[in-house]
This record gives sequence, structure tokens and C-alpha cells, in this order.
Amino acid sequence: MSDSAFSSLNEYITAKEQDGTLIDARSDASEYSLPTPSVAVGSLLGTLAAAGGNGSSAGVTGAVAMTPSAGVVGLHILAGLPEKAALTCIDPEAEHQARAKAAFRDAGFGGSRARFLPSRPLDVLGRLATGAYHLVYADVDPVDLPAVVEAAWPLLSPGGTLVLAGSLLDGTITDPTRKDRGTLAAREAEELVDGLEGAVVTRLPLDSGVTLVTRRA
Repeated sequence: MSDSAFSSLNEYITAKEQDGTLIDARSDASEYSLPTPSVAVGSLLGTLAAAGGNGSSAGVTGAVAMTPSAGVVGLHILAGLPEKAALTCIDPEAEHQARAKAAFRDAGFGGSRARFLPSRPLDVLGRLATGAYHLVYADVDPVDLPAVVEAAWPLLSPGGTLVLAGSLLDGTITDPTRKDRGTLAAREAEELVDGLEGAVVTRLPLDSGVTLVTRRA
């Protein structure tokens, strides 16, 4: 695909995001320089959330979002998440979570649809129910990726997916000259997911590189 064709396609996909609350959430995140998934990745999150069934069988409670831009990520996930399922948002900054709450409220999602844990992800992941989440989204510092993989994998229900945002470091993960902590940790995380029993791993050249790790049903 030529650059011009890709640009036109990207513009078409972006134009499909007509939801005013979501557009406002993206604008708000941009104002505060918070990382957000592209419209394509956001739409993928909604699809993965929708694939979780009715949210009430086998103890499935919904989804987890570890990201400073919970407003954007959460709106995409909630758009697909079954009505009986809940979204857990994890971020240490209370201000980020307050903005996400406002975005969810403006979009018509009731208070029972989301809960907020103002903590570092690695401080609370171990407290969440094992096998209870169909979708776990992680946008974390690369140095935390191995620990997040180890802590998040047990949370997935059969058929559930762990989404590692930015895991491929915009391609620099393949540069053998890169020896910084973040790159080394990202490579370690990639080795970890490849070694998980019962995992189906998909890598997508979207945003800075997204890794999907799905537990076989």
C-alpha cells in the first residue's frame, strides 16, 4: 500500500469515530500529553470486549485497563463490553481517573460499569480475581512489561486476551545495538509471552506495535 493510500485509509477510519464524547476524551488526553491508542486499536479493543459473551458466565467480570488515558481506552472498551460486565481502571494519578469518570458519565455509562483503582498496576494486579477477565489492556512503561505479563496472564478467562500497547517500541526492539533497560525488558516480555502454555500470540504493526496474547478457550 502506498503512503498516500495508507493516509487516506487512516483518515477514513478516523472519520468513522463520530462519538462526540470519545472525540472530546481524545482532545482532553492530547491536551495533557497522555498516550492514547489510535482509532484502529481503540476499535479493536471494543471488538475484543464484545467477544466476551454475556459477562456473567464462568465468573467473568469484564475488563481491566492499565493506562493514564482511561477515558479514551475505557470508552472504546465499554462500547463493546456486555451490559453486565464491568471495567476496572488502574492508574496512580487520581486526576486522570477523575477525567475518565466524567467521560464515562457523559457517555451514559452508569457508575456500576466501572471501578477505579488509584494505584500502580503492579501493586494491585495480584489482588484481582484469577481467570475473571476477558480483556486486559496494558499501556505501561516498557521496564514493567515482563512483570505485567506475569501478573496479568493468570487474570484471563478462557478465550480472554491481554493487549500490550507499545510492546514493540516502534520497531526498535529489533535493533541489536539497543541495550537500554526498556528495550531489554520489552524483549524479555516478548520471550515470556512466547513461552506461555496455552497462549496464542499475535503481533500487529499498529501504533508503536501491539502484542495480543490470547488464552486458548
